[in-house]
Amino acid sequence: MNDMENMENDNIIVLTDEDGVDVEFEFCASVEYEGNEYVVLLPTEDDDGEVVILQVVEDENASDEDEVTYIGVDDDEVLQAVFDLFKEQAGDEFDFEE
Repeated sequence: MNDMENMENDNIIVLTDEDGVDVEFEFCASVEYEGNEYVVLLPTEDDDGEVVILQVVEDENASDEDEVTYIGVDDDEVLQAVFDLFKEQAGDEFDFEE
């Protein structure tokens, strides 16, 4: 594998959904909002360009201290605020449709 492929794969993370299916995402950004950390992910298999925003929670039961759990965000106001911060941070890297 060449260096370019390694660089591209560095941003790919695989999460397991509630049905036990592995889903690949491209890591776009980490955003802090009101003391919580969120990640903005882009599904690699999804062509509609919609991002997924998940809250990062330290997993107290994990054997590795760096292990975290990602949970869905149900609050539309938090989702919009995190997305707005992401747009401010990454506006030059992505084309956003209104």
